Amino acid sequence: MKRAALALLVLAASCLLRPEPAGPPLRVGTSGDYPPFSFMGKDGRPQGFDVEVARRFARASGRRLELVPFRWPTLRQDLAAGRFDVAMSGVTMRPERAVGASFTRPVVETGAVVLVRPETARRATELDRLGLRMAVNTGGHLEWVARRLFPHALLEPVADNRALPRALETGAVDAILVDAVEAPPIEAHLPWVAAVGPLTRDRKAYLARDPALADALDGWLRAREADGSLAHLRARWFGAAYSTPKSAFASDLDALLALIDLRLAFMPAVATAKAALGRPVEDAAQEARVRAAVAAEAGQRGLAPETAEALFAAQIEAARALEHATLALPPAARPPAPPLDLEREARPALAALSAAIVARAAAVATQPAALAAESPARLAERLDPLLAPAPARRAIAEAVLGLRRARDL
Repeated sequence: MKRAALALLVLAASCLLRPEPAGPPLRVGTSGDYPPFSFMGKDGRPQGFDVEVARRFARASGRRLELVPFRWPTLRQDLAAGRFDVAMSGVTMRPERAVGASFTRPVVETGAVVLVRPETARRATELDRLGLRMAVNTGGHLEWVARRLFPHALLEPVADNRALPRALETGAVDAILVDAVEAPPIEAHLPWVAAVGPLTRDRKAYLARDPALADALDGWLRAREADGSLAHLRARWFGAAYSTPKSAFASDLDALLALIDLRLAFMPAVATAKAALGRPVEDAAQEARVRAAVAAEAGQRGLAPETAEALFAAQIEAARALEHATLALPPAARPPAPPLDLEREARPALAALSAAIVARAAAVATQPAALAAESPARLAERLDPLLAPAPARRAIAEAVLGLRRARDL
C-alpha cells in the first residue's frame, strides 16, 4: 500500500511540474470527412494523417491544439475570417487559396482518380460524355477537376464526402471522383469498381493566414522530413507506396516545383481578368517589375541573380502560352477558373509566390551536388502537364538545374 501511495504521489508531482502550453492555442481547421487525412474515428474523435501532424506540431510548439471543423465550400472565407489559424485537412495547393494566405511545403503528392462501374467506362476518354452521372465532393479541389476534365458529364456535387462510395454502390451515380489516397479502401469495399487515373498531379500542404506561422510550420516539416518522422506517418496512413524517406534537399526541391506549378495555375484566372479589363496578355512593364523584384530578392538570399532571372524567364514564357491558350478557347469551353481581381488579388498573390520561389530556389542551390544528380527529363515529369506542354516544362527544369551555378555569398 505504501509503495502504491508513493507511486501516486510521484505521478501527481510529475503532472504538477509538467509545464502548461504557453501562448494562444493553435487552432487547426479540419474537415473530418476526408480519410485518411481527416476523419472521425469510431470513438468519435478526429484522426488521420493531418490530425496527427497537427498534434505533433502543437506539442513541439508548446501550444494547446484546438481542432475547428470547416466545410470545403467555405474554407477560404473561414480562414480569412480567423475561425482558425491553419487548415490541415488534405488541402490541395490551388491558386485562389493562396490569395491572402500562405502554403507550407507539400507533405503528400497524389492525384484525382475516377472509380466507375466497369460496364460504364474503363478509360478517361469514355468518361466525358453526356448522360454519365459523376458524383464529387462539393466545393473542393476535386469539383474543380471534374468540371475541367469532364464538362459534358452530369456532375452531382455531394456535400458529405463520406457519402460518395454509397452513391456508387447503390447505382445512384455511374462514377465518383476521389483522391488517389482515398481510393484503396473504397476499392476494397467495392471490389468490382474500375479505377481510372490518377488524372492530375496534386500536392497537399497546409494553409495558414499568418506567413510567420506558415514559415514556422514549414521549417518544422522540413526537419521532420529529414529525421524520417513524416515518412513513417505517411507509411502508416497511406501505405507502403508513400513510405520512402525524403532528405531535406528532396523536400526543398519538391517545394520549389510545387510553387512553380502553383504560380502557373494562376494564369487562366489572370488571362480572364485581363480580357475583362481589355488588356493584352503581354505586359512588358509588369514583366520588368517581376524580373526586378526577383533579382533583388535573389541578391538578398545569396542566390546568383542571373540564375533566378533565367528561372523566371522560363516561367513567364510558359505563363504567356497558358494565358493565350486559355483565351483561344470559347468562354464556355475554358477551364473553370476562380474570378480574381487582377490588381487587388492576383498580382499581390503572385508577388508573394515569386518571392517564395526565389527563397526555395536559394535553398535548393545550397546543395549543388544533389541538384546535379537530377536530370531535366525527371524534373520536367514532376511538373503538371495540365499547366504546360513538355517543351515548356523542360525549359523550366533546365533553369532549375541552372541554380547549381555559383552563388553570390
